[in-house]
Amino acid sequence: MDFDQILYASIKACQLGRKVLLDYFGELKNVEDKFHAGLVSEADKESERVIKNYLLEKFPGTFFLGEETFFSNKEDKPSQQGKWICDPLDGTTNYVHQFPIFCISLAFEWQNQVQVGVIDVPMLHETYTAVRGQGAFVNGKPIHVNKNTDFSKSLLATGFFPDDKRELEEQLHYFGSIVGDCRGVRRAGAAAYDLCQVARGVFDGFWEKNLSPWDVAAGQILVEEAGGVVRTYKNEVHTPYSRSLVAGNSTIVDGILKRFVTVKTSR
Repeated sequence: MDFDQILYASIKACQLGRKVLLDYFGELKNVEDKFHAGLVSEADKESERVIKNYLLEKFPGTFFLGEETFFSNKEDKPSQQGKWICDPLDGTTNYVHQFPIFCISLAFEWQNQVQVGVIDVPMLHETYTAVRGQGAFVNGKPIHVNKNTDFSKSLLATGFFPDDKRELEEQLHYFGSIVGDCRGVRRAGAAAYDLCQVARGVFDGFWEKNLSPWDVAAGQILVEEAGGVVRTYKNEVHTPYSRSLVAGNSTIVDGILKRFVTVKTSR
């Protein structure tokens, strides 16, 4: 498999999705509320349609796992020719309210491992790319995770899942255990974008739970290729199908997980 060819096709597909998102920005007519899955608009659906059609025409033997397609048919399956994992609009709530932090996340999985990741941030004119073993880049320039090991000087990021009250309560306890020990915690509202900022060294670390494969697949390879680590809340190896994620350099990730243990033992 030629992963450079996959990368170029991924970038082109994201450019097609970017045009859709910019065309619809501020012009939405139909916004729906998916059960326990956030908002969806005509921009999400059209972005996924053009990305999917382009990729499957170019690589007809591959399987496409997209957020909006999966919400409709619940179909996911392996493919010997590889699998695309796509969020056509990560940060839909931001997009609907015209807050300019949203992105397209696209990954290519081959033999049960993500090999290529692209995240396009339309309003910032940034395209993050990674091919396994070749490093991570933004607009062609190499990026690296922050080397800071002092937790008190770290800038972190997280997200919340308000639809499950028990999970939200747990997340707030985790947040409380961390926010006083670091320099600050940000919530941008798009996990793929947060992982880009970890890979770039802007955020020292990021944690969140109840994420889906399309939220994290591209971001995980970006962080790993930028020199970082990605683990679960149980300090296990993370895959795109894990339900919890902690990312950053190894020292900051250990610091976050240590505070999670403290919360669990104190409750």
